[in-house]
Parts: sequence; C-alpha cells; structure tokens
Amino acid sequence: MDRSFLKDWDTESREPVISKVGAHFHHRPSTKEQVSSALYRLKTQQNKLESAAVRMQQHDKEIFNKCVSSQLAHDTARAAMYANECAEVRKMAKVTLQCQMALEQVSLRLETIEEFGDVARMMLPVANVVHSIKNQISGVMPEVGFELGQIGEVLSSVVDSAGEVTGSAYDTSTPSEEANRILGEASTIADQHIKDKFPELPTQRIGEHGISQ
Repeated sequence: MDRSFLKDWDTESREPVISKVGAHFHHRPSTKEQVSSALYRLKTQQNKLESAAVRMQQHDKEIFNKCVSSQLAHDTARAAMYANECAEVRKMAKVTLQCQMALEQVSLRLETIEEFGDVARMMLPVANVVHSIKNQISGVMPEVGFELGQIGEVLSSVVDSAGEVTGSAYDTSTPSEEANRILGEASTIADQHIKDKFPELPTQRIGEHGISQ
C-alpha cells in the first residue's frame, strides 16, 4: 500500500496542540475518524436489524398459530389468508437477516481497517456491500436504508481518496468479487436461519383460496 495515504490516517494525533485549537472550527475528520464513525453507525443499524428480525419471528409465530387454528376449524379461506401473510413476513425477515449477516461481515472488516489502516485493499468490498444492502433493506426498513445510504457515501469518499493515492479507479456502486462473496454467504445463512427458526408453512391446498403445493 502507498504509505502516503496513511498521512491522513490519524493526522490529529500528530498535530501540535496550538494547531488543534486553531482548527477547532474547521476540523476535517481524518480517515481513521471516518472509519471509526462509520463502524459505530453500522453497528447501530445492525442492532436495529437484529431487533426487527426478532419481532418478525414473533409476529410470524402468532400468524402461524392462527393459520393452524383456522385449518383445524376448517376455515380454509382464513387459513389461506394467514398462510399468505406468513409468507410475506418471511420474505421481509429473510431480507432483514441477510442484511444483518452482511453488516456483521462488513463490521469485522472495518474493525481490521480501523486497527491496521489497510484502507486501499479492504475498503472497496465494504463500500460495495453497504450500497447493495441499502437497496435491499429500503423497502423493508426505510430508515435503516436511509442511514446506510449516508454511511455508504462516507465509505465511497474514503475509497475515492485511496484510489487517488494509489492511482486506481474504484467503482463502489458495482459489487466486487469479494462483495458478492459476502452477500452470497449472508444469503445462505439467512436461508438456513429461516428454515431453522420458522415453522414450515402448510403445503396442502386450502380450497379455491388455497396455497399451492
């Protein structure tokens, strides 16, 4: 890595005290500060996704029990309605879980960057993943999508700065191979979690309103 980029990694710690005072009102965050701030904000969104996933699982359980009760009462129309609602909740739960798992991987990489300053090599897939999951989660949790969008802009700025120093051009809007691997692993884990934590939906047709096998 071009060591000149690290000049901006933690500039504040090397500035004389009088310079810090003079720069108080026009302080430009160092790269390390930007990474640390992004990491904190990402973990906050990760916690929100985790809480939302728990709520969705509980909501699904309640609807599923109503579906079973309706089947036992031979109310096929109502059973089908509850089963369809379960299916929709599970779609949202999978997106939420997938984004949560991806953010966990992103946070681990940002912690490494924060500790070692290995920005140029590791930041691009991090920015790629944040942009991708922002688009996925916006339809389920718009407030999380908005915050991830802002964090993504910060990460993209850091990537651009690294690119200027190394003479490389990086595209943060198109997932890199590493970003696709992270997203793929997150999707696999989310699928398995859905299978493990959510009871299987009825497969038998329920009258003319029913669920296909």
